[in-house]
Amino acid sequence: MHSLTERVLGNIRREELLRAGDRVGIAVSGGIDSVALLRLLVEWHQELGIVLSVVHFNHKLRGTDSDADQEFVAELAREHGLEFECASGDVTQLASEEHSGLEAAARELRYGFFNKLLGSDEDSVEESSASGAEAEHVEALHRSAGSAAPPQSVPQRLRPEFLQPVIDTAEAVPFPISAPAAAERLSPAPHLNKIATGHTLDDQAETVLMRMIRGTGLRGLAGIHPRILVEHEDGEGYGEIVRPLLGIRRCELEQYLANLKQPWREDATNADSRFTRNRVRKLVLPLLEREFNPVVVESFAELAEIARDEEDYWENEISGWLGTVVQWSQPEWTRGLPGFDGEQSLVQIQPSRSGPPGAELLARLEQAGSAVMNASVSRPWLVTEPKAVQRRVLKAIGEQAGIPLEFKHIEEILRFAAQDGPSGKELSLPLGWKLVREPEAVVFITPDLRRQERIPDYEYPLDVPGRAAIPEIGGVIEALRVNPQSQIAEYNRQELLRADGLADWLIVRNWRAGDRFWPAHTKAPKKIKELLQERQVAQPGRRLWPVVVSGDEIVWMRGFPVPAALKANAGQDAVLIRETSRVVEERAI
Repeated sequence: MHSLTERVLGNIRREELLRAGDRVGIAVSGGIDSVALLRLLVEWHQELGIVLSVVHFNHKLRGTDSDADQEFVAELAREHGLEFECASGDVTQLASEEHSGLEAAARELRYGFFNKLLGSDEDSVEESSASGAEAEHVEALHRSAGSAAPPQSVPQRLRPEFLQPVIDTAEAVPFPISAPAAAERLSPAPHLNKIATGHTLDDQAETVLMRMIRGTGLRGLAGIHPRILVEHEDGEGYGEIVRPLLGIRRCELEQYLANLKQPWREDATNADSRFTRNRVRKLVLPLLEREFNPVVVESFAELAEIARDEEDYWENEISGWLGTVVQWSQPEWTRGLPGFDGEQSLVQIQPSRSGPPGAELLARLEQAGSAVMNASVSRPWLVTEPKAVQRRVLKAIGEQAGIPLEFKHIEEILRFAAQDGPSGKELSLPLGWKLVREPEAVVFITPDLRRQERIPDYEYPLDVPGRAAIPEIGGVIEALRVNPQSQIAEYNRQELLRADGLADWLIVRNWRAGDRFWPAHTKAPKKIKELLQERQVAQPGRRLWPVVVSGDEIVWMRGFPVPAALKANAGQDAVLIRETSRVVEERAI
């Protein structure tokens, strides 16, 4: 037996990535990693007791080369007698609509396709959800009584809705549960409960290194997870995306295929140094291996595993804190309002058919999140705990309540809690929340959603190039200089502004009454209020909607094309303004 195949099989069994009876779609792009994954699973599918099929998403970014990739993968499936499932999507269109990069849009379409396949058979997902894995994020996965022992890896969890932006340094994976409208299905879906992808040890090292360079915490250092749980839209089951090759080097897979005389497809963009990941792959990691540590790739992967285990421990601790030391209570202003049950400790917003208190208030309530409640934590307990515990508790409260707390906010809360002073003193927090200091507790007071004016305006400077963290929206607005000779292919041209038409110092703020914006492809400037109403953007998100101002002119608005008069032409120096969540560090994988 080839030592590589032994290691892959051992990893699958040790991590319980695949179990007898699983129906597994192998995600095959045609490149080295995915073709090697297909050959390895074909070799071991009878031993593992699994049923295989091949899935492929055609991004149509490389014209005839993309179509040739699809035909190569289809032929590979035929050679091995495997069912073939394919879909395609207009990545450029989605990137333009969402004002995102091409790689982010491609990944969104691809994983939407995967998630659609995983939602096709609830019974198989129930079996998968009893595999002993535990969810990494907000909730713990309910395990069946017949579950096997927990695997060593801790999975990520994808919910059907987009995740809310969180100020943190962890990876967030906001993929829709179903394929976006831009994706076109080419054949009926097989019944799958798992998708296997070809992520390797090299991918892991690249991801961890890039996050370290950009700044991250333990969640970000956890890197690529061996498995992701995908919750069905109805909440009644789970599928999984698994990475059986996460402990294998890419060069080993290349040698494995060479020994089999198995061809693969080369994607020319993987060698393009204009892309950040490619520069890390081709320049930075080889330099680190050559000059500093010959096993640096393995070291980064070990660091990711340690970080995942640490996060698993803290997630379990957080679950206990939220139910014990943190007490949740119904805000006084909600009593008597329709849709609230006064007996609940966590006040869940429920649908109401009543007229009062009006559709606008109900819209604000729904926009606020899944729960509206105050949170109280014992002040003597909090101030005597180690700093690591203090920060985790406060961060958990913020995430549960929907308060975008950055490091600076958490440190300010800790100073406020430790101070002596009169009872009832208040500290203002993002989104209109307040912290009230009492002798025995500090209490997070939810804003009164009956009063829209509770949300203050915000305004932050933005250098070019530069970044501005906006806690009010839970994200970061950044301005990047784009060299048209070397970087233009990396970005959507519809998002690029002429550099000579902008000041070096911009302002990011929420729009104000009377503001107007003239997006490209429209006849005339419009009031921003009207633009947002046309998009059916609800309160309070509408009031927080970000714009970027250069001088007296609004030059960028979230979700809209840049003004035609300021759009960069071919050969011009350009500026890209975009919004990111701090937790979304790299979405190319």
